[in-house]
Amino acid sequence: MLRPQLWSCMRQGLRGGLSRNGRGWASGAGRKVDVAGIYPPVTTPFTATAEVDYRKLEENLQKLGTFPFRGFVVQGSTGEFPFLTSSERLEVVSRVRQVIPKDKLLLAGSGCESTQATVEMTVSMAQVGADAALVVTPCYYRGRMDSAALIHHYTKVADLSPIPVVLYSVPANTGLDLPVDAIVTLSQHPNIVGMKDSGGDATRIGLIVHKTRKQDFQVLAGSAGFLLASYALGGVGGVCALANVLGAQVCQLERLCLTGQWEEAQKLQHRLIEPNSAVSLQTRAAVGEGVGKGGHLHPHWSRSQGWYGVPTQSLPFQTTSQCVNSLCLLQKILA
Repeated sequence: MLRPQLWSCMRQGLRGGLSRNGRGWASGAGRKVDVAGIYPPVTTPFTATAEVDYRKLEENLQKLGTFPFRGFVVQGSTGEFPFLTSSERLEVVSRVRQVIPKDKLLLAGSGCESTQATVEMTVSMAQVGADAALVVTPCYYRGRMDSAALIHHYTKVADLSPIPVVLYSVPANTGLDLPVDAIVTLSQHPNIVGMKDSGGDATRIGLIVHKTRKQDFQVLAGSAGFLLASYALGGVGGVCALANVLGAQVCQLERLCLTGQWEEAQKLQHRLIEPNSAVSLQTRAAVGEGVGKGGHLHPHWSRSQGWYGVPTQSLPFQTTSQCVNSLCLLQKILA
């Protein structure tokens, strides 16, 4: 737990505005951090004994580093953060920071069920190199998580976070959609810079962009499946699992949208819909040789793609045939 002296110190520091961190991503006074761009949500490889495989993690990052991503998301849903200990979560962020270039943003998932635990994790992740915190909605007591409760939670986290905060709504996993009225209120906080919306509702994304248009607030699509729609409605990028395996194509879609080549963008988006479904719906994660304690991916997928990690099969998310069929579908569509 945070000692009272630490809480007091953090509050005093935040009254004067957030400081510039070592990589130059300023917050507080002036414009908020710009998070626009494409981010692959990095998977967490594991060994056969369910230990984090840091060597394979580094090799995966080297492969992802060949694409023009804005940065990387670590400890999101694809990174299987609920299966990691607190020390593992921090060590993964630290290792990623050491590998990726300094000009790449590192967004680290720091969400926990309690406000104090989330603050502590956010502070710790900032200390090991995160540029911004991706904070998922607490959901265990989802019946009590109304707008007032969520506004209180995120405000406290943002008040005490030494790095910018990105809201994270992923109802497929949490059973909870961050309410639009709460988002509008939170968008006014000087240390909340935007959100990742994984709900897939284009109308909702458009409404959020519209209602926060007077704030310095940015919306990232949570999937490549609706990336074009998000850009058309004012979104600024995406955290896309598909970018782990089709990084070039997802970045190309970004370029087409940003340069107003909507007809070509539409054609590419159409081609990416089925591969995205194969990745997001069938495997629930993009790459890795099994990708972790959940056993999300079968080794056949990763061997043919050149990615690393080993499943421990603690949870039977997918059968071998389902994952292999997903890979075959993706390869057929892009042939």
